[in-house]
Amino acid sequence: MSHFSCEDEALLQSMLRQLLQSVKEKITGAPSVECAEEILLHLEETDENFHNYEFVKYLRQYICSTLGSVIEEETEKCTSAQSQGEGSGYDTLVQHVTKKTRESKEYREMMHSLKNVMMVVVESLINKFEEDQMRNKEMHRKTKKEQHSAYHTDNCSDSDSSYNQSYTFLNQEQLQLLVERLDPAQPKEVRQEAMQTLCSAPPSDVLNCESWSNLRKHLTMSLSDPDSTFSDKILRFYAKTFSSSPLNMTREVYTSLAKHLELYFLSGENCIPTISDGIDITNPEIIRLLKKVRLLNEYQREVPSFWIRHPEKYMEEIVESTLLLLSVKREQRHLVSPKLLDPVYFLALLDIKAVWFKKWMRIKPYKMIWKYLQWLAQWLQSKITVVFAYLYLESSFCYEVNIVLYFIDSFFSFVIFVDFISLTDLLVLFIRFIYCSPTCPMTTLTVHTGNYSPAILVTEVLQILCDRTECATDCLYTNTVIDALLHPIHNLLNGTEMYINCPETSLIHIADILARIAAVEDGLSLLLYGGNMNTAKKDSLTAAHTIVQFTKKLLDENISVLSGTEMLPALKGAFIFVCRQMYGTCEGLQVLIPYGLHESIADAWKKASSLSERIPTPVPGTDSISSGNQESQNIMVWEETLLDDLLNFAATPKGLLLLQNTGALNECVTFMFSRFSKKLQVRMSVFGYGIMVTQMAATSPGAVALQRSGFIKALITELWAVLECGRDDLRVTHPSSTPVDPIDRSCQKSFLAVVNLLSYPAIYELIGDQEIPNKPEYSLREVPTNVADVIDRLIILNSDAKIHSLFNYEQSHIFGLRLLNVLCCDLDTLLLLESQYKLSQVLLNAQKENIIETSEGPGNVIIDGLSVERNHILVRINLTGGPAERILPQRVLNKGTDPYPWSMFSSYPLPRCYLSEAPRKADFRQDSDLNKLLAFLKNPDKQLVWLENCRKQFCKIMKAKPDVISGTILAELIEKFVLHLSENPSECYFSTGEYEAANANVKNESLSSVQQLGIKMTVRYGKYLHLLKDDAENDLCLVLMHCDKFLKQQQTSMKSSLRCLQEGYAGYDWFASSVFLIMSGEREKTLTFLQQFSSLLLSAFLWLRRLHVSVHLPIDTAESGIHPIYFCSAHYIEMLLKAELPLVFSAFHMSGFTPSQICQQWLAQCFWNYLDWSEICHYIATCIFLGPDYQIYMCISVFKHLQQDILQHTQTQDLQVFLKVIFLFLLIGFRVTNIYGFYSSGFKVFICSTHCKFTVLPRYLK
Repeated sequence: MSHFSCEDEALLQSMLRQLLQSVKEKITGAPSVECAEEILLHLEETDENFHNYEFVKYLRQYICSTLGSVIEEETEKCTSAQSQGEGSGYDTLVQHVTKKTRESKEYREMMHSLKNVMMVVVESLINKFEEDQMRNKEMHRKTKKEQHSAYHTDNCSDSDSSYNQSYTFLNQEQLQLLVERLDPAQPKEVRQEAMQTLCSAPPSDVLNCESWSNLRKHLTMSLSDPDSTFSDKILRFYAKTFSSSPLNMTREVYTSLAKHLELYFLSGENCIPTISDGIDITNPEIIRLLKKVRLLNEYQREVPSFWIRHPEKYMEEIVESTLLLLSVKREQRHLVSPKLLDPVYFLALLDIKAVWFKKWMRIKPYKMIWKYLQWLAQWLQSKITVVFAYLYLESSFCYEVNIVLYFIDSFFSFVIFVDFISLTDLLVLFIRFIYCSPTCPMTTLTVHTGNYSPAILVTEVLQILCDRTECATDCLYTNTVIDALLHPIHNLLNGTEMYINCPETSLIHIADILARIAAVEDGLSLLLYGGNMNTAKKDSLTAAHTIVQFTKKLLDENISVLSGTEMLPALKGAFIFVCRQMYGTCEGLQVLIPYGLHESIADAWKKASSLSERIPTPVPGTDSISSGNQESQNIMVWEETLLDDLLNFAATPKGLLLLQNTGALNECVTFMFSRFSKKLQVRMSVFGYGIMVTQMAATSPGAVALQRSGFIKALITELWAVLECGRDDLRVTHPSSTPVDPIDRSCQKSFLAVVNLLSYPAIYELIGDQEIPNKPEYSLREVPTNVADVIDRLIILNSDAKIHSLFNYEQSHIFGLRLLNVLCCDLDTLLLLESQYKLSQVLLNAQKENIIETSEGPGNVIIDGLSVERNHILVRINLTGGPAERILPQRVLNKGTDPYPWSMFSSYPLPRCYLSEAPRKADFRQDSDLNKLLAFLKNPDKQLVWLENCRKQFCKIMKAKPDVISGTILAELIEKFVLHLSENPSECYFSTGEYEAANANVKNESLSSVQQLGIKMTVRYGKYLHLLKDDAENDLCLVLMHCDKFLKQQQTSMKSSLRCLQEGYAGYDWFASSVFLIMSGEREKTLTFLQQFSSLLLSAFLWLRRLHVSVHLPIDTAESGIHPIYFCSAHYIEMLLKAELPLVFSAFHMSGFTPSQICQQWLAQCFWNYLDWSEICHYIATCIFLGPDYQIYMCISVFKHLQQDILQHTQTQDLQVFLKVIFLFLLIGFRVTNIYGFYSSGFKVFICSTHCKFTVLPRYLK
C-alpha cells in the first residue's frame, strides 16, 4: 500500500460500502452501539457470505502477500524443531507461528500502513455521508415546515421532537430577562409567555447562558405547577434538550428532573398512592408523574452510550442524583400506616426489565459500580421492601399496572418486614412466595396468561443466583434455604395439610432450583451430606433422601393431591432430573441406591412403552393436531424422557450395573445412538455421551449393546472415511498435505474413540473365537463394519490383496499398528489376539519381507515407518516387566548417520540389547522389625489386638525399609497371615467347601489357548526374575487347572447370550500366577494359599477369577457379566478421585475417558507390565495385610504421581494413549509406599464419612 492512488481509494470505498450495505439490517437492528460493534466483531461466525465479500477477499490477499513469507519461515523453523518428538502438537505450532508473526517487523509495518489507508477511506465515507445527511435534512425541513407545530402535542418525551422546531436566537440580555420572567413569583401570563419563548430557543444557548443556574432552579420548581400545560412545556423543553444536546449539557437537565422527583416524593403535600390502593391511571396527577418518570427513564437508557467519551465527573452527577431519588425516605406520621409507593415502583412499572440498570452495570466504570454497591448496602438496611419490589419487577413480563400492584399488595400483606433482614431470610421469603403466592384475578388474565405468575418472577431471580457460583455459595447453599425449598415436599410426604397455590407449577419451579443447585459441586454436597460430609450422620436424612422419596412417590402416583393432573408427567420429569444430577455422580448414587430409584424409573418406562405400542400408525390426511394424536405424542415424549433418565445411570460404574439389572440397557443404548446419529444436543453434559460410551465399553453387556445399536458400525465407518476417503465436505482447492505425524490430526478423534471402545471385555465379546476374513480379493469400496474387519484391513496385512485395497497404505497401516500397540498393553487382549491370529508371527513375517537381499545373503531390515512400528510392538509383546525390567525401542528416527540405533530382528529370541539386568535377591532375615512381625504371625493372640499389631508392624516396615518384604520373606508373611485369617470365622465371607488338590483329579481338565500362552509368559518372566526353574511350566498348569476345578464347585449354571458367561473365565488368572511367582514356583504352597485365600472377602477383589458366575453373588449380578472389581472398586476410585484430585477427574471427563476403565485393566493384571516385580509384590502384600480398599488407594496414588502429566496430555488430546502406553516410563520413581503417606494425610476422614470401606460388598453377596 505504499503506492496508494485515488483509484485504490475509490475501489476500497466501494468494497467497504458493499460490506456495510450487506450488514445494514443487522447493525440498525442492534439496541446499542456496543451491540453493533459485537455484531461486526463476530460477523465471520454469523454471516455465511462473509468470505465472499470483496473487502474480505482484498484483506486476505493483502495479508498473504505481506506476511506469507514470514509465516512459511516460522512454520518451517517450528516444524524442524519439533521433528524429534512424537506426535507434534498442531495447536502449539499454530500458537507459536502466530505469536512470532505478530512480533515481526513486517506485521507492524503492515498494520501501520493498513491503519493509515483505512483512516483515509473511512474519513472520506463519513464526509460523504454527512453531506448526504445535511442535504436530506434540508429537504425534509422544507417539505414539512408548515406542519411542525402538529407534532408532539400528546407525548412530551418523544426523542425527535427537536428536529421539527424553528429556533429563536437570543443574546445574553434576552436570556437574563427570560430567567427573571420564569421566576415562580411572576404572574402566570408572564411565565407562560416566557416559557413559550424558551421552548423556541436553541437548548445549547440556554444551557450555556450565564444565568442557567437560576433558570434551573426556576424550572425545577415550576415542574410542580398545578397548571399541567405549563409543566408539560417544561417537559417538552427537557425532551428537546435530551435529544439534541451533548452529555455535558443534558446532565444539567437530568439532575434537575431527578431533583424535582425527589422533592415531589419527599413532600407531604402530594398525594402519593399506596400499594393497597393501587394506581389510578385516569388521575391527571398520576399521568403527569408517569410522564416525568418516563422521560427520566428514556434518558437513563441512552446515557451509557456517551459515558465513555466524557469525564467521570459528569457520570458521577448523574449516578448520584439517580441514587438519591431511589433512596427517598419519608418520615412515618403514624406507627401503623399503609405502605406508600416509592420512586422505584414507578420506574419499575415503566421499565419492567430494568434495561437502564443492566446497561449502567455493564458499561459503567468500576468506580461507579463500587459507589452503587456502597449505596445498595446502605439501602438494604432500611429499604428492604424496595429491594424486593425492584427485584420482583426487574424480571417481570407483565404490562398491566394494576396486576403488578395486585401481586405486590398481596405479597406485603402476607409478609411482615422489619427494619433489617438478612439475605438468607430474604431468600427464604422468596421461596415461600413460590408456593404461597396468590392467584392472579381471572378478569385480568385475558392475554399473556403465563407471564403474570409471581412464582415465575421469583424463580428467575433464584435462577440468576444459581448461575453465579460465588454468590450462590455464600447465600444460596445453606440448610435454611434448602429446608425452605423442601418445606412443601415434607408436608406432602407426611400427609400434612398445607395450602399450595397451583401445586404442580410451584413444585416444578422448586425442582428447577434444586436441579441447578445439584449441578454444582458445593450444592450437590449440601444436598447429599447437609453441607459437611465429615460430620454427616449415617441415620440423618439429608435433602437428597427427601427428594428421592418424593420422586418415588410421584412415580408410583401415591400422592393424592397430585394424582390425575395433566402436569403430573412434567412434575415427575422435573424431580427425576434433580435425582439425575445426583445419581449421575458416584457419591450421589451411593446415597440414592437404597431407594431403588432405577427400578421405579424402569417400571414407569415399561408402562409408558406398553402404552406407546398401542398408538395407531398415523394415516395421511388425518388431523395431526387432534387431542388423541397430541396425547400419543405426549406418551412418546414421556417414554423417551424416561429412557434418557435411565441412560444417565451409565455415567458411573455402579450405575451401569443397576441399569443392566433393569433390563433396559439395550433400549437405552439404542436411544443414545439415535440421538447421537441425529447430532442432538445432550442435556446431561457439554461433553456429550463420551463418558457413558466409555463406561459401557468397559463391560461385556455394554459392548454388546453398543454393537447391537449400530454405534460400533457407525464409529468404524466414520474411521474409515477419515482414514481412507477423507472428508466429503472438504474443498478440493488445494491438494492435502502429506501427513507428518504417525496418526494424522484428522484421524486423531477416531483413533481415540476406538481406543475408548476396545477394552478387554469389549474385545472378547466382539471378536472372541472369530476369525478374520482373509479374503483373496477386496474391493476399493468395501468398508469395514466391525472390529474384526479393522484388524483384517489395518493390522494384519498379510496379503497383497489387503495392501492394494488401501488408498493410503503406509498411513493406514501405521494407524493400525499404533492401535495394536495400545491394545497389547492389556495383557488379556494381547493373549487373545496372539491365540486367535498368531500376531507375533504375522509381524515377524512382515519384517522378513522387509529385509534387503544381497549377494552375500539376507541383509538388514529396511528402516521405515512400518518396520520401526513393528519392531517396537514385537519387543513389547515378547518382554514382560515394569519400567526398570525391560527396554523398549523408540519409534522415532534420529538425525545423523545412525537414525535408528536399535536392533531389528525377524525371528525370536530377542536381541540382548532389549534385556535389562535382572534384580538380585537379598536376605533380610536379621532385621529386627521383620523378626517382630514374624513373631506376631507365629503366636497369634486375641484376634482384634493381634490383627492391629500385625498391621501396625507391617506399615512400619513398609514406610521405613520396604525392600525387606520380598522373596521368601514375603511368601512366608502372606502365607501365615492368610492362614490365621482363614481360621477365624468372622473373617471368612465365603464358604469354600472341601477340596483335595490331587493331580489325578485334573487329568481331564484342559486349558484354553489363552491360558497356555499366559503360562508361557509367566514362566518366561519368572525365569528372568530367577524365581522359577525349568520345569515350572507344568506346575503352573496344574495350579491353574486345580483352581479352575475348585472354583467351578462354587459357580452357578446359567444361560446367557454374553460370550464371557458361556464358558470359563474369559481372561488369564494373573493373580494366581503372581502368587505362584511369590511362592517361587512351589505348587503345593500356591494351591494351599489360594484355597485359604478364597474364603476371605479380599479374594473378591484381588483374585478376579474368584467371583466369576459365583453362587456368592446375587443371580442378577452374576448374570450381568460385570465383575465387582468394576462396579465396586472402580466406582470408589472415581468417587475418591473426584474428591482428592479434582483436576485429574476433570481431565478424564474432558477427554471422554473414564478412570474406571484404565483402573480395571491395571487391577485385572495386577499391574503387570506397569510396575516392577518388587512393587507388584508390595501391592499384593499391602492389600492382603491392610484390606481390599488399598487397591483403591493404590490407583489414586498412581494418578497423583502422574497428575501433571495427565493434565498435559489432556491438552494434547492423547490421555488414553498416555495411560495405557506412554506413562510406563514415568513410573520408574513410583513406589507402593506412596500409598501410606497419601492415605494418612489425605483422605482417611473422607473414606470413613462416605462409607467407602468395603463393608458395603456383602450387600451384593448371598
